[in-house]
Amino acid sequence: MPLNFEQKKAVVAEIAEVASGALSAIAAEYHGLTVDKMTELRVRARESGVYLRVVKNTLARRAVEGTDFACMKEGMVGPLVLAFSQSDPGSAARVMKDFAKENKQLEVKLISIGGKLLPLSDIEVLAKMPTYEQSISMLMAVMKAPVEKLARTLNEVPGKLVRTVAAIRDAKEAA
Repeated sequence: MPLNFEQKKAVVAEIAEVASGALSAIAAEYHGLTVDKMTELRVRARESGVYLRVVKNTLARRAVEGTDFACMKEGMVGPLVLAFSQSDPGSAARVMKDFAKENKQLEVKLISIGGKLLPLSDIEVLAKMPTYEQSISMLMAVMKAPVEKLARTLNEVPGKLVRTVAAIRDAKEAA
């Protein structure tokens, strides 16, 4: 069923709003996927905080105009599903990469982050990016390391004294 002009404006506005707040975007060709597989992809995307939408390319081009993802406009050809990462930059890449492994019909065509179009080989790098929680834990580990090292060093001084006294005691007992 074709959309009327008002519905098209609403779709463009919705995608533009999502794109303006998204951290990264992936466009993938879904030709040949069954309805059940597309539903499974949507469920996985929703669970990972990824906005997933199948939309006509002309509407998608208008929606990404003026956002960081305007660089994707030229590559939007064919039946595409758009995935926008909203929680962390790698979430859309993880969902699409994992789903494409299981379903060969899904083929990633465009990857964009920070206003730049990335080569398709960079989906691995983007998918391996840590989540917000992982990044915070890595930062805390780095911040905690010098304090732990200082505590171990300060604890070593009395420990060394105790070992020296114990060695002197053992030497006197043996003599």
